[in-house]
Amino acid sequence: MQAWRVHENGEPGEVMQLDETDRPVPGAGQVLLKVRATGLNFPDALLCRGQYQVRPPLPFTPGVEVCAETEDGRRVIATPALPYGGLAEYAVADASALLPAPEALDDAEAAALHIGYQTGWFGLHRRAALKEGETLLVHAAAGGVGSAAVQLGKAAGATVIGVVGGADKAAVARELGCDTVVDRHAEDVVAAVKEATAGRGADVIYDPVGGAAYRQSAKLVAFEGRIVVVGFASGSIPSPALNHALVKNYSIVGLHWGLYNLKDPAAVLRCHETLTELAAKGLIKPYVSERVPFADAADAVQRLSEGVTTGRLVVLPEGARA
Repeated sequence: MQAWRVHENGEPGEVMQLDETDRPVPGAGQVLLKVRATGLNFPDALLCRGQYQVRPPLPFTPGVEVCAETEDGRRVIATPALPYGGLAEYAVADASALLPAPEALDDAEAAALHIGYQTGWFGLHRRAALKEGETLLVHAAAGGVGSAAVQLGKAAGATVIGVVGGADKAAVARELGCDTVVDRHAEDVVAAVKEATAGRGADVIYDPVGGAAYRQSAKLVAFEGRIVVVGFASGSIPSPALNHALVKNYSIVGLHWGLYNLKDPAAVLRCHETLTELAAKGLIKPYVSERVPFADAADAVQRLSEGVTTGRLVVLPEGARA
């Protein structure tokens, strides 16, 4: 079979190599999956660079999110078990972690549902307890993680403010349903958000960026607001001033979705059932901006890592029609 593999760590566009290799052999409790579509995520780039919290043995295949077919014909979504990731014709996953692909979504959309929307749902509902009528601010609102949070926020009845970088991304954020869009390249984010909220700020702030975005969040969080720390796509990890959180009476909460697979897998299943219902009602639908040919996967991971893409990039096997 063909598989993209990383033999040494570095930039995705330089170290991802298309190899001819044997199909992986599932271990105990695992299943072989025929990949139908692979959703690209920022962790794929971090894996290539050797900067992710998990460092699989070399060589490995990136691709942490797939829509695939089991040997008995079931259409599923899964997080492949490294080193046999989803950027290959076949992958391996734990049998206990397979989830039915929603019928309302095609293969590419289903491949983009799992991690981003699970992260968004747990972050907004489990960690931040977002309520109908509250104001949600989403950093990087046109990106893969941010776009999921925007849709989930709207589905929950929140007023959503999206912060983006550039006119093209602003257009995507409006298409996703943001009530207010702030272009950080053209506007003062703090001033624009305060104007949009009559000086009150946002009840919940969803931050997958870190760095300057977090510093803005601390200035914009409302009384009894919650800042959800999802990641650090900027590459800069902030050091919050806890005295500021005390004086302004707000919470800083972290969200590492992967821990729920270990600590509370039943909650992951319940979340998937909720997401499936929302998809069936048309309230959420992954914004797949590019359906990438398999041969172009390395370039797509590189572009994703550089922050120049919008929505979700999904890699399709040769001949796929998803």
